Amino acid sequence: MRSSGINAEPRLKFERLLDAEKIERRVTELGLQIARDYKGKAPLLLGVLKGCIVFMADLMRHIDLPLEVEFISAESYRHGSKQDAEITVNRNSQLSLKGRDVLIVEGIVDSGRTASAILENVRAEEPASVEVVTLIDKPASRRMEVRPRYIGFKIGNDFVIGYGLDNTQKFRNLPYIGRIADQ
Repeated sequence: MRSSGINAEPRLKFERLLDAEKIERRVTELGLQIARDYKGKAPLLLGVLKGCIVFMADLMRHIDLPLEVEFISAESYRHGSKQDAEITVNRNSQLSLKGRDVLIVEGIVDSGRTASAILENVRAEEPASVEVVTLIDKPASRRMEVRPRYIGFKIGNDFVIGYGLDNTQKFRNLPYIGRIADQ
């Protein structure tokens, strides 16, 4: 086990699950695959804030196409310690998705609740196509049916941090992905 090395939470313990070099190789492969699959098209990358930021920035540099970038957020309101069943999706842009090839960029697809709500929201705008690309897929955690088309890594039911993924809004800046221990 390694300590995070970040002063804000010195007691947090985690193990490195995916090092920076392995992530970089896989993100490059995903970008090249997307560029092949969307050849002749101009996809719109729709990043799911905040967990997608590092992944999306690296991914789009490997997609040699005339693409556009937009962001969306989704949140579940909590009443006490209980999470609401509904997820609120927010997209502040007036950019139309009608007839567009949309790639939803997620840092992680876990239960599938967020991705499912975003897919429903995007499909209501009648895009030509909509697919999900995620750095981390946790199929064992699924509660909603979501099948990302592009997957960086499949992992077990571990809670992970780094490379854009957080623990209480911290550790997004780690250049690798770590599995939190003792959770």
